[in-house]
Amino acid sequence: MGQDKVVKSPPRLAFVKTWFVPSRVVNLCFVIVLVCSTVLTWREVIVMKGAYVVSQRNALDNVANVLDRQMQVGIDRLLFFRNGMQSAVQTPLAFDVLRNIQAEFEQERILPYWQIGLDNRRTLPLYGVSDYFVGQSASLSRDNPLLHNELTAAMELGYLFRFSSSATMFPRRALYVSRAGFFISTLPVGNNNEIVQHYYQYLTSPWFTGQSERENKLRGVRWFSDEAHEVSLADSMVTASVPLDYQNYWYGVLSMSFPVSSMKALLTEARQSQDKGEYQLYDAQFALLTTTAEHGTAGQQFSSEERAQLKREMAKDTAGGLRLGTRFVSWEKLKHFEGSVLRIQTLREGLRGDFGSISIALALLWLLFTTMLLLSWGVIRRMVSNMFQLQHTLQWQAWYDPLTRLNNRGALFERARTLTNECAAQNLPLSVIQIDLDHFKRVNDRFGHQAGDLVLSYAAGLIGKSIREQDVAGRVGGEEFCVLLPGATLADATAVAEKIRQRISGKEIFVQKSKTIRVTASLGVCSAQESGNYDFEHLQSVADSRLYQAKNNGRNQVCAEDGVSPLPNT
Repeated sequence: MGQDKVVKSPPRLAFVKTWFVPSRVVNLCFVIVLVCSTVLTWREVIVMKGAYVVSQRNALDNVANVLDRQMQVGIDRLLFFRNGMQSAVQTPLAFDVLRNIQAEFEQERILPYWQIGLDNRRTLPLYGVSDYFVGQSASLSRDNPLLHNELTAAMELGYLFRFSSSATMFPRRALYVSRAGFFISTLPVGNNNEIVQHYYQYLTSPWFTGQSERENKLRGVRWFSDEAHEVSLADSMVTASVPLDYQNYWYGVLSMSFPVSSMKALLTEARQSQDKGEYQLYDAQFALLTTTAEHGTAGQQFSSEERAQLKREMAKDTAGGLRLGTRFVSWEKLKHFEGSVLRIQTLREGLRGDFGSISIALALLWLLFTTMLLLSWGVIRRMVSNMFQLQHTLQWQAWYDPLTRLNNRGALFERARTLTNECAAQNLPLSVIQIDLDHFKRVNDRFGHQAGDLVLSYAAGLIGKSIREQDVAGRVGGEEFCVLLPGATLADATAVAEKIRQRISGKEIFVQKSKTIRVTASLGVCSAQESGNYDFEHLQSVADSRLYQAKNNGRNQVCAEDGVSPLPNT
């Protein structure tokens, strides 16, 4: 059909028509509100999580400080004893009673085991083994020229042990074990026959062997866990020991053993009454020493994977927190003890606390808001959809003929004005077809107006199927139609008109149950290229004149040229 260029709507207008759908706008608005409310709620959750972690750390820090202060008291006392013994070895007291101890030692040293004591109400006795026992071990020696000074220093230490026995958190056992074959202990030996056994046990203990010059080059305090914790937490102890050195000679080891049961009591007392978390104390090898779990319960247990994960995290920092499943674990390493305190709180315990209550309330508020938002979205979306359908119906009724479903006269002229301006601006061809059904009055008179309406509707459908998408067809009168063809030449429009004529005349229309009729149409065609005039009313007038010429020439034909002036239709 001649030139095939199409006059299209502006891209921006097409985009608006495609995307500016009220239901989509409502959906977008509610999605934005839901996302914003969720983000704000999540932000509050993050803030609550940070506050919860801080609260856990603060609770743990308070308990750890209490335990650390008590351990520091014991360490300070242990260092005080070592400093006192070093001074006594260097400058012993010139008391006759101390010199008597040295004389008594010379008499007793050859015995398999011996005991030297003064007033047991003021000091503690010395327990020792024979020269033969000392000679059998390469780590023991009595050849030190200051041996007598060490003996008197140990006796002075016995006085200090007695004076300190009533101090708070005093360890269950304080010891000095000498490499010269004797020891002094706050726990008396029940039977002298057990002296050798006790001394041998002390020599082979980790807290003694671990203080050798090779094992402890820094010569500082070291902590050791009693292996009994693997069997019974109630009987286990942790021991702090420090070597006694003077003039580059290792004399022996001072040690203090702290009962784990006392540590558990400290943990329990330091924990606040409303604190529902469990506290656990671990040594440097991450072995459990004690827990605040109630008697008869095993407390929180960690799997091998969880223990490995905790060890990795604890190796990175002295304090921190970690979530393990439904449990939150915070830890802090003690300053005066080679170990760590852990605080474990389960999800159930957390929900029972203040932060849990606030979190539940926050979640319920978000859920309530989201539910109301979804209900509102459903109601508003339905209302908007109904209003849009109503608006669309009213708009359709304002622009289209309800019987033929083609553009009505006003819509046709409105669209024709836009298309003629665009074609004129782009110098494109433009054609008009005027259509009138022949002898339509006879159909109404013979079969009734209902049959006439059926004929009009059927003819309009045939017209709509015969034109292109960009063409515009409309009903301009009772049985009169008009088609506007942008981009079509006169020959193109004539071919379309002929197609419409053939389709209308070639169809039988059922007007009643057993009656069919055939109708014909006369068509007039006009093009703006003929005169260069793009005025739609002028083109319609020329096409209408040619339509009447077709009627005067016998009807059921297409007229695209001016001839003899047509006579009035009778």
